[in-house]
Amino acid sequence: MTIDKTLLTKTLFALGIGGIGGLIANWLTMPLPWMLGPMVVCTIASLLKLPVNGPNKIRPAMITILGVMLGSGFSPDMLQRAGEWTISLALLAAYVGLGGALCYPYFRKIAGYDRPTAYFAAMPGGLNEMMVIGHEMGGDDRRIVLTHASRVLLTVLCIPIFFRLTMHIDMADRSRFGVALTDVSLQDYLLLTSCILGYPAAKYLRIPAPMLVGPMLASAALHLSGTTATQPPIVIVSLAQWVMGTVIGCRFAGIARREVLRTIAMSVGSTAILLGLTAVFAVFVSWLAGIPVISVVLAYAPGGLAEMSLVALALGTDVAFVATHHIVRIVYVIIAAPMAYRAWMKRLSKTGG
Repeated sequence: MTIDKTLLTKTLFALGIGGIGGLIANWLTMPLPWMLGPMVVCTIASLLKLPVNGPNKIRPAMITILGVMLGSGFSPDMLQRAGEWTISLALLAAYVGLGGALCYPYFRKIAGYDRPTAYFAAMPGGLNEMMVIGHEMGGDDRRIVLTHASRVLLTVLCIPIFFRLTMHIDMADRSRFGVALTDVSLQDYLLLTSCILGYPAAKYLRIPAPMLVGPMLASAALHLSGTTATQPPIVIVSLAQWVMGTVIGCRFAGIARREVLRTIAMSVGSTAILLGLTAVFAVFVSWLAGIPVISVVLAYAPGGLAEMSLVALALGTDVAFVATHHIVRIVYVIIAAPMAYRAWMKRLSKTGG
């Protein structure tokens, strides 16, 4: 296999400056320093047209590691609380539908997107799925993916910093992200490594985001059953975050700066709409179901599954609750969005709209 040296150099450069961003963010005791630091630095580098390229080839391995780590947030006592989530999971469907309904006219009238592009860009989740389905429905897949990438970037950046500034949380304590390499026994290493097999199983079963969800479910099964209570080593988890943050920041590389800045500007408005809606639902669900507001905010926030689960971990909230809601949100979006769009187009064709 021939190695593209230019591409490799760009990737190593991106990881290098991303690592510097991680060190600075860690020094500033920011939440998720090894993801937010590289993400911010590489986004700036992309806008400045510096020679950066995301380490996409190693991203799958890093995602499976994050899946195993997120699964370690499940514990046997969680089974006793699972029934408490019924109300919030049911209302999540209303949040997804209302979020899309509010963002669609924004993208249509203010951003000037065509109908299918505006529709699939408005969905509060499913970046890759909305890009593919939106393209099949006649939308601009590049604009859709840029809009969703901007939404994830803004959400992941704003929420942890907001809670960092408004809550008394010790961000210097990184212990909840994992343990030392020497604190994991050989048996536990083998058990955690075996969770990677959850990826092909989830892919075969067509579970959304199988690369992350498969290992997470396998890890959750081990931790729920009490087979192990061990987390992956913090060094490996930090490495995974570093790669993920670099990939997110480099998504904007090679795209005209004007297009990126305009898309991010448009996404500020749509993300503000979704975050405002998140706050309303969080207060209502917290009052109705007795679940802490911060947990509901992270569970409903329009960020990515891996990213928001990591934020939950950083803030010491219920990772299992947050991850489960984001998985269900993706399922809602993937199933309902195309069906609703086809039904809408069919109705418009009959009425001549």
